[in-house]
Amino acid sequence: MVEWKDEYSVGIEVIDKQHKMLFDIVNRIQALMGDELIFDKYDGIIEIINELKDYTIEHFKTEEDYMLNIGYKKLFSQKVLHNDFVEKINSIDFSQIDNDHNKYLNEILVFVCDWLVMHILKEDKLINA
Repeated sequence: MVEWKDEYSVGIEVIDKQHKMLFDIVNRIQALMGDELIFDKYDGIIEIINELKDYTIEHFKTEEDYMLNIGYKKLFSQKVLHNDFVEKINSIDFSQIDNDHNKYLNEILVFVCDWLVMHILKEDKLINA
C-alpha cells in the first residue's frame, strides 16, 4: 500500500485531491491482488486499471490546464512526462494479467507508485513554488 503523506501536497487543493484519488486507485489494485478469497481477479483488475487510465488522463488535463492558466514555464516538459506515463499505462498487456497477474501487476504497481511519488516530489511540487 502506498500512503499519502503531507510532503506530497503541492498546495493546490484540486490537484492534491486528485493525487490522493490516484493513490486510492493503486491501493485498490493492491488490495484486490492480496484478497485470497477471490479466485478469479481478472475482471476486477481490468476494471480498476481502466479506471486508473481514465482518471490519470482527467488528472493530467486538470494539472495541465492549471499550469497553462498560471503561465507555468515547464508546461511542455510536464506534458511530455504525462504522455510517456499514459503510453506506458496504455501498453499494459491484459493477456499477461490473465496468465500471471501477480508478477505482472506487481511490476505495474511498482512503476505507477514510483512514478507517481517521484513525479509529485520532483515535478508537481515546482508548479506553485
